[in-house]
Amino acid sequence: MYEEENYWDYLKLFQSADYSKKFLDLCYTKQQIKEPDSLSFSNCYPFMYYLEQGELYLKESLHTPLSIKPILIFYGYVNLIKACVLTVDPNYPETTSVLAHGVTTRKRKKQQYSFLKDEVKIQKNGLFSHFTEKMFHVKHLESEKFKMGELLSHIPELAEAFHFLLDKNHLIELGNKNRFVLQNDLKNHFHMSDDLLKQYLTEKMGEKITWLGNNEIHLSNHAYEVPPIRFNLKRNSYFFSINRNNALFLPEPIIYYLALYNLSMIARYEIEWWMELLKSTPNEDFPIIDQFVSVVYYKIPYFISSYLRAKIKGENL
Repeated sequence: MYEEENYWDYLKLFQSADYSKKFLDLCYTKQQIKEPDSLSFSNCYPFMYYLEQGELYLKESLHTPLSIKPILIFYGYVNLIKACVLTVDPNYPETTSVLAHGVTTRKRKKQQYSFLKDEVKIQKNGLFSHFTEKMFHVKHLESEKFKMGELLSHIPELAEAFHFLLDKNHLIELGNKNRFVLQNDLKNHFHMSDDLLKQYLTEKMGEKITWLGNNEIHLSNHAYEVPPIRFNLKRNSYFFSINRNNALFLPEPIIYYLALYNLSMIARYEIEWWMELLKSTPNEDFPIIDQFVSVVYYKIPYFISSYLRAKIKGENL
C-alpha cells in the first residue's frame, strides 16, 4: 500500500484567496509577466476553484464502481491541470481553441478489441497541446499516435503487472536515492557506448540531471519528473524506462491524460465492450486497467502538489 503523505492537505493550503494571490503573483513575477499583481488578483479564485473541483471529482471516485471511475478521475484531473496552467498562462483560456480535450480516438472494432492495442491521436488545438507546452515544454506532438500499452508501460507501478501478465519487463529499478550509476544491463538495452548514451540522455533530459563521473547521474533537487527516469510512489524508488517507443520521454502526467481520456470515452460511449470487460474479465486488459485507475488516484495529487511546490522552492509566502 502507498505510504501516503496527504498531498491533498498541501493543495488545501491554496483554499485561501490571500495565499493563492501571493503564490500566483510570485509565479508571474518570476516569469517577468507584466502586471502580475492585477493578474494574480483576477486569477486567484479560478485557480482555487479548479483545485477544489478537481479534488472533489477524484475523491468521489473512491466511492464509485470501476465502471464510472475513469470519467470522474479524468474530469477531476482536467480541473487540476487547468489550475496548473494558470500558473504559467495568466490569460487562460484566451481563446476557445484551448477548451477542447485536444485528443481523439479511432473508431473501435466491435470484435476482438484490445484496450492495450488501442491508440489516441493528438490534435492541433485543445487543452492537451496547451498544457504539455506550457507546463512541460513538450511541443510538436500534433498528429502523433500513442498506443495504450506503450503509454502504460512507462508507469513504474504497473511494471509487475506487465511482467506477470504479458511477460514484458520495461523498467529497471535504480534505487531510492536521486543519484545512481548507469549499470551495464541498462546500457545494453540502448545498444550505445557510454559516451553516446551520455550525450543522448543529456540532450533529452537537459538541466534536470548532472553527470558526476563514472556514469553516475544526479537528479536536480527541483526535478520531480525526469523521463525516462520514473518515480514509483508505492515503493519510493526510481526506475528507468527501457521501452524505446514514442512515449519514452513523455512526462508521466501527460501519459495519464492520454490514457484517462481514452478510458473515460470508453466508459461513456463503448458501454457494451466496457461492461463485458468488467463482468467477464476475459484478458489482461482488466487487471492492468484496474491497477492503472488505482495508481492515478494517488499519483495525480502527488504530481500536482510537486509541480506547485517546485514553483516556490526556497520562497516564503
